[in-house]
Amino acid sequence: MTPAPRNTNGSGSPGGSSFGRFWAMTVKEFIQMTRDRITLATMVMLPIMQLFLFGFAINTTPHNLPTAVLMRENSDVGRSILAALKNTDFFEVKTVVTRAEDMDALLQSGKALFVVEIPEGFERSLRRGDSPSLLVAADATDPVAASSALGALSGIISTALENDRQVAFTEPVKPAFQIVQHRRYNPAGSSTLNIVPGLLGTILTMTLLIFTALSVTREVERGTMENLLSMPIKPLEIMLGKIAPYVLIGLIQALVIIGVGVLVFRVPILGDPLSLTAATALFVITNLSIGYTFSTVAANQLQAMQMAMMFFLPNILLSGFMFPFAGMPNWAQWIGEALPLTHYIRIVRAVMLKGASIETLAYDTLALAGLMAVAMLIAVRRFRRTLD
Repeated sequence: MTPAPRNTNGSGSPGGSSFGRFWAMTVKEFIQMTRDRITLATMVMLPIMQLFLFGFAINTTPHNLPTAVLMRENSDVGRSILAALKNTDFFEVKTVVTRAEDMDALLQSGKALFVVEIPEGFERSLRRGDSPSLLVAADATDPVAASSALGALSGIISTALENDRQVAFTEPVKPAFQIVQHRRYNPAGSSTLNIVPGLLGTILTMTLLIFTALSVTREVERGTMENLLSMPIKPLEIMLGKIAPYVLIGLIQALVIIGVGVLVFRVPILGDPLSLTAATALFVITNLSIGYTFSTVAANQLQAMQMAMMFFLPNILLSGFMFPFAGMPNWAQWIGEALPLTHYIRIVRAVMLKGASIETLAYDTLALAGLMAVAMLIAVRRFRRTLD
């Protein structure tokens, strides 16, 4: 039988013209791209996410900072100062206390970043022209947020007292009052004390997510998952057994980072090391569970890596690590509250720099434990469904 002549299309090359072959390959790639929906969604959503985060969520000038007022006297001047703080965008007065012990507890737990203390006899000294001192205690573990707010405080109070005609500013050389700033936990305003504890959580998030996100997909691609399932072992036992070594690795990583921070960067550990260890264990297990959830959704290692990076981006931007958490809009803060890194950074900074304990940080500890439980439940359900 005589073979059919090859179609050279007048160009001497089989399969049509060069443009035709190029177009066929282009169509084939588009079809293959639309079939890989996770990768396609990542390519579309990543720039949109970056635009919204950097354009709307990130703000280096914090507002609505949680503030408490320690009123040692009930006077007209004190009420004017309280009203001025409530009416400004910089401060959000959460509570008014009358004892110094309450002030210390609010700062240590993170419920207040500033405490404005109106001392006894302040109004009398102010009217006599004695230039009394107004005391301000600030949580300086985030020096950016503390510096900008403290810089605006004097002008806010002066304007309020002058508008309310509580005091006449007739001597510009001598100030009517002085603001004494007490930067708690970081008197020098060192950014290192703020960054190193945050790096602990950031590095753990990045490494643990990537390691575990690739774990199940690697087994499936290599064909070894079927061998595991043929053994007398349950899927849940497989998952827990694969997570256990990474828990140990995560704790070793944390120990190395903390050791370098203490020895090289002189970051103190003022709190209980057991509290720090317990919080780190919760955080490590939470990230491992989230990584395993990604690995059960992804069809290959590339998709698992893409999903891990998509989750890592809002963690690093909305957790308060790089930018002041209080400067973000409400919707961004709600997203940040749903991220494990947000609560872990608060716990680490409070334990290392403030000497706080797990009991003092009950809200962030319970939030981290709740996120861990939800992540483990989703990981178990997705793992069983994937294996079925």
